[in-house]
Amino acid sequence: VQLQASGGGLVQTGGSLRLSCAASGFTSDAYAIGWFRQAPGKEREWVSIIDFLSDQTYYADSVEGRFAISRDVAKTTVYLDMNQLNVDDTAVYSCGADTGLRAVIAGHPRYWGQGTQVTVSS
Repeated sequence: VQLQASGGGLVQTGGSLRLSCAASGFTSDAYAIGWFRQAPGKEREWVSIIDFLSDQTYYADSVEGRFAISRDVAKTTVYLDMNQLNVDDTAVYSCGADTGLRAVIAGHPRYWGQGTQVTVSS
């Protein structure tokens, strides 16, 4: 299984970015992909998760209403649309996947993509 994250960059407060996580190697639809972020000096936290089997989505309180997770029809790419960005959203964002939803929610997915930097300037 391979994951590749992309789409980070520099944006001003109030701006938007779209992150992409391209996934390959899964042999079934029974997996979940989550977006996580880690800011300097802080622990990694999950941001949003999508369960491919049920299409159920989950959001951290800090991004609820501002971020939206989705996937393409082929189930090969997961997107994270980030709106109304603020400086607190500055972090390295990574995507993680596992066949078990609980592992992703717990922050311990088996598979990880590389991180992409998101910087929000004031």
